[in-house]
Amino acid sequence: MNNQGLLQRLFKLQEHGTTVRTEVIAGITTFLTMVYIVFVNPQILGVAGMNTQAVFVTTCLIAAFGSILMGLVANLPVALAPAMGLNAFFAFVVVGAMGISWQVGMGAIFWGAFGLLLLTLFRVRYWMIANIPLSLRVGISSGIGLLIAMIGLKNAGIVVANKDTLVAVGDLTSHGVILGAVGFFIIAILASRNVHVAVLISIVITTFIGWLLGDVKYGGLFSLPGNVGEVLGQADLKGSLNLGMAGIIFSFMLVNLFDSSGTLIGVTDKAGLTDEKGTFPRMKQALYVDSLSSVVGAYAGTSSVTAYIESSSGVAVGGRTGLMAVVTGMLFLLVMFLSPLAGMVPAYAAAGALIYVGVLMTSSLSRVRWDDLTEAVPAFVTAAMMPFSFSITEGIALGFISYCVMKLGTGRWREISPCVVAVAILFILKIALIG
Repeated sequence: MNNQGLLQRLFKLQEHGTTVRTEVIAGITTFLTMVYIVFVNPQILGVAGMNTQAVFVTTCLIAAFGSILMGLVANLPVALAPAMGLNAFFAFVVVGAMGISWQVGMGAIFWGAFGLLLLTLFRVRYWMIANIPLSLRVGISSGIGLLIAMIGLKNAGIVVANKDTLVAVGDLTSHGVILGAVGFFIIAILASRNVHVAVLISIVITTFIGWLLGDVKYGGLFSLPGNVGEVLGQADLKGSLNLGMAGIIFSFMLVNLFDSSGTLIGVTDKAGLTDEKGTFPRMKQALYVDSLSSVVGAYAGTSSVTAYIESSSGVAVGGRTGLMAVVTGMLFLLVMFLSPLAGMVPAYAAAGALIYVGVLMTSSLSRVRWDDLTEAVPAFVTAAMMPFSFSITEGIALGFISYCVMKLGTGRWREISPCVVAVAILFILKIALIG
């Protein structure tokens, strides 16, 4: 009873019309909907050459750190974890395609997160959110979605390289392709039926079938958390702080800025905490926690940390306070003892989740004013150039530049905000000086 009284006072449960039991159930629900990240993130970062067992542990730790901090400092029902999308960009593009070492790439994530923290401290973050037009914001999120989906299709073997047509359909009879597709449709069908743990169910089913087919070797269930020394503090902060990495650093910062801010607004709105302007209580504290978690996450050896839209599943069952986030964070600490399971997930089992994330992220294209070419062209250029150039940076750069070109060319230059002009000029200088 005393403990319940403490929780009532700490999280103001009565004021928010909730109870300890409701918040605990909401925390468990949120955990189940986002725990897939502890299996998918090590697999993706493993492609970059990082130790998957160490990444599994750091993923659990940073998800726990961010979620618990969000609950205690901001008292909001929002859980945090390494971002899907940016982890793929880091592993497949920055390290894989560009040939940058994972240590330098992780340093770029750190500086992007540090820049986001400075933008938050000096309140520039609010100004950027308000002044970057909807068409570019939608183009950025949709482009990342298309890029992630393409990576998922490649990992499943559904799409393969072709010297004549660039890409082609893979062997549709192979069990990897079939299971990748099955995994995606399991997620899509269950999600459409409002099953919050759709991604987790898909990964479990496809991994189990992979085990039956001999693709997966059972390595046990429980183990003590592995040594994180191979990734903790290994980010090359000095090597990544150079002009050649500026575009990558800016990409991590900008994408995380909109991704996390949008999620915070979306989840708090679903919880009935936002006002008509989209602001919510303790917004400043929430943005500080979000930015700080990304900085700590990069140092610990994982990709950019963000607020998770899956938190809305906890809100849907009654979560209204930070107690929900704290419960979710504590469960991430417990799952650290299941690390053998992370090494069992085959690439095609996680591919369905990547394709599904692409569906979710591209759905925002419906918000673009397609009848206004000065808005439609920048949105299209931004979204299309990310998968076609295999670079989030280039997509953002060409999107900002095309926005300025379209507005200037149609005599609507007054609609260009100083923020967009500044970013476009920086990208033009980058292209002119370093390509």
